Amino acid sequence: MISTYSHNPLIFLSDCTTYAGRDYMIEIQNLTKEYGRIKAVDNISFNVNKGEILGFLGPNGAGKSTTMNILTGFISSTSGVVKIAGMDILENPVEVKKHIGYLPEHPPLYLDMTVNEYLDFCANLKALPLKKWKSQKKDIMELVKITHVSHRLIKNLSKGYKQRVGLAQALVGSPEVLILDEPTVGLDPKQIIEIRNLIKALGKKHTIILSSHILPEVSAVCDRVIIINKGKIAAIDTPDNLSKTLTDFSRFTVTIEGPENKVRNIISNIHGVKYLETGNKIRDNEYSYIVEADKDKDVRKPLFNQLAQQGFPILELKSLNLSLEDIFLQLTTNEEKEAI
Repeated sequence: MISTYSHNPLIFLSDCTTYAGRDYMIEIQNLTKEYGRIKAVDNISFNVNKGEILGFLGPNGAGKSTTMNILTGFISSTSGVVKIAGMDILENPVEVKKHIGYLPEHPPLYLDMTVNEYLDFCANLKALPLKKWKSQKKDIMELVKITHVSHRLIKNLSKGYKQRVGLAQALVGSPEVLILDEPTVGLDPKQIIEIRNLIKALGKKHTIILSSHILPEVSAVCDRVIIINKGKIAAIDTPDNLSKTLTDFSRFTVTIEGPENKVRNIISNIHGVKYLETGNKIRDNEYSYIVEADKDKDVRKPLFNQLAQQGFPILELKSLNLSLEDIFLQLTTNEEKEAI
């Protein structure tokens, strides 16, 4: 179920019952940050569940970085409440920061240190007991796959390995919350896949907020997404739910073996189908079709049954619902038009 704010039809919030019985690791209530007359963050509220990977999206200048800087305690808010693991970040800043690991867009690396020296330095900053750190250090380096470069100077590492070292420092002290800002920026496709898989693995033990401009990456990794625009929340939900909410129909392509005229006649007469278009001819007697149906009608079963009765096999069926990129553009563009 999705509820909407009546004053803004573009805002969607997941029904809280979806996460019944789960603890909130991050709670944000009425958060506002003002710079003079400019509201970088405008009265936003949301929760992040324990063990959840949350995508945090928005165009440049939307308020993402400001929100993350407030979450990490780097800057203070003008008003509102931020709680991490049940603790207010303003009332217990030192204790709260022990629960947070932060990877900014540009990792804070000391290039003239070796990887070992740098991670030891980070552990000292977090006042970790030496015995505990020795055991944890080995696990972290193995997890992010930097053990074999541990004695190399950071300045001599590739962009991908520098990013891994930055992620390793965020894991020092085994924080419950990881805030990752553009963790794959500047990486090649192979490195992006490696970091993406690593984030998925980390999500099993950590609560993660992931900010990225690579929207397919967010779709592949995150449980839910928040889209923020001009300091306000434009949407909160799963990509699938947002896609269903923002469209009045379901859309898919289907490849069928059979005479085009007969196949089109069968599809067009199925209750709920509102649009049909013949796509590519794959080979003789085999075509792809684009089908749109009422979003509350699942036409796939009657489609299969009626085609099977006529001996026309379905060779492929693929959803064409809105991608996260489509959702992002629709929400942010609509809000910009409303402001004109």
